[in-house]
Amino acid sequence: MFALVIWGARRHGVPLDRVLGPRWRSLGEVLRDIATAAAFWIVSIIVLSILARLVPAGSSNFILEMLPAGRLEIALWIAISLTAGICEETIFRGYLQGQVTAITNSVAAGIVLPSIAFGAVHSSQGFRPAVLLAVYGAMFGALAHWRKTVRPGMIAHAWNDAFAGLVQGLL
Repeated sequence: MFALVIWGARRHGVPLDRVLGPRWRSLGEVLRDIATAAAFWIVSIIVLSILARLVPAGSSNFILEMLPAGRLEIALWIAISLTAGICEETIFRGYLQGQVTAITNSVAAGIVLPSIAFGAVHSSQGFRPAVLLAVYGAMFGALAHWRKTVRPGMIAHAWNDAFAGLVQGLL
């Protein structure tokens, strides 16, 4: 899907800046996006922790079965986390959010509809994770809209996936 988005943008002469946001032009911009990602990550953990208490728990052990054990699996987990952060933010926030916003002429629809799709593609993890990930996706969508780039979301997404998997794997 990521390759299809990139290929489609290039085929239609759409600069990647329109999908990903403007390129970094200075170290200050990089550091600002990292700081934004860190703040977003902390806020999202708080919001999702509160919401998790309200959404009924399911019985899926999908993630528990995938947690890394050993150096090779840890390295692969980190690689997959980086890939998920980059690809999912590009697809759902960079491409779909922009397309839905343009088609509906509604920023809210542009944030909400791809977030529902984001939750749905994670439904194999169970009902509760799908709902929480849809909300998480909406938070990423709001971040991308506010910052006019998916880069802080990519950083936060990759960091969260890597950190959560490593911590849960160690526990």
